[in-house]
Amino acid sequence: MNYGFAFFPGQGAQAPGMGKDLYENSQAAKLVFEEASEGADLDVAKLCFESDKATLSRTENSQIAIFTHSMAAWAALKEAGVEFKAAAGFSLGEYTALAAAGVVSLADGVKIVSMRGKLMQQAADSIDGGMAAILGLEDSVIEEACAKVTSGVVRPVNYNCPGQLVIAGEKAALAEAIENCKAAGARRALPLAVSGAFHTPLMAKAAAELRTYVADFTFSAPKMDIYSNLDGKVYDCSDLPAHLEQHMISPVRWTQLVKTGMAAGLTSACEIGPGKTLTGFAGKISKELTCKTVQDMAGVQAAAE
Repeated sequence: MNYGFAFFPGQGAQAPGMGKDLYENSQAAKLVFEEASEGADLDVAKLCFESDKATLSRTENSQIAIFTHSMAAWAALKEAGVEFKAAAGFSLGEYTALAAAGVVSLADGVKIVSMRGKLMQQAADSIDGGMAAILGLEDSVIEEACAKVTSGVVRPVNYNCPGQLVIAGEKAALAEAIENCKAAGARRALPLAVSGAFHTPLMAKAAAELRTYVADFTFSAPKMDIYSNLDGKVYDCSDLPAHLEQHMISPVRWTQLVKTGMAAGLTSACEIGPGKTLTGFAGKISKELTCKTVQDMAGVQAAAE
């Protein structure tokens, strides 16, 4: 079976027990978990299968767990003969897309994602920040609501789908922006269960440290198109360290990314890894985009049919 997009989820998709069915029923998936554990110097299978929700929700844990689960599902799909024309990932998922497309090896991807998770956790611990999803407003109205804030840094960061945009920043600034959005007629403003102001300039120190770290790795040409969070266009891999630095402090333009891919003929997709968030976004972005979820062997088998 062939699909257009391989979608890879970002932080927040984690859940206790994630990936266990794949580990137990796919040799290819099991090998991914074993290699990830070796590269991360951590029992990733135990982290995914036995940790509680609070432990998995820590950035340093959730990122390597989601990356590994997604790559295990990807390996099982390849084992089943499923093919894709392009890859894209939401925030953290862009790293999974790079690994799936062969730009980084699995071993190097594990190391890079582990470092990213640690750096972002350190940044979150040092800054009193947060994130909130704003529902029911046009993007431009939310952008204006953030621009009016005077109490600190707050930015629109995740352009998820029409009518849903996530903002992030320092706690006081975030609260002010939420009030501005409510005054402008937002249907809901939902604080997210994260401690960091991700994809904002508040991540600049972590982003610079990540750029220095990834500069020592070897990158290969992609085996398929990868669509970028930064502008929604096909990835330019010529200076990946600089790109990944910018990625950490810039918004995720998911709606634009999906629409650009659809314009290029990518009208089918599989969300590969934990959760169904991107499948939900797909339906709100376009009714012409079909998206299956692949979290376990049942999902692999359904995708292969």
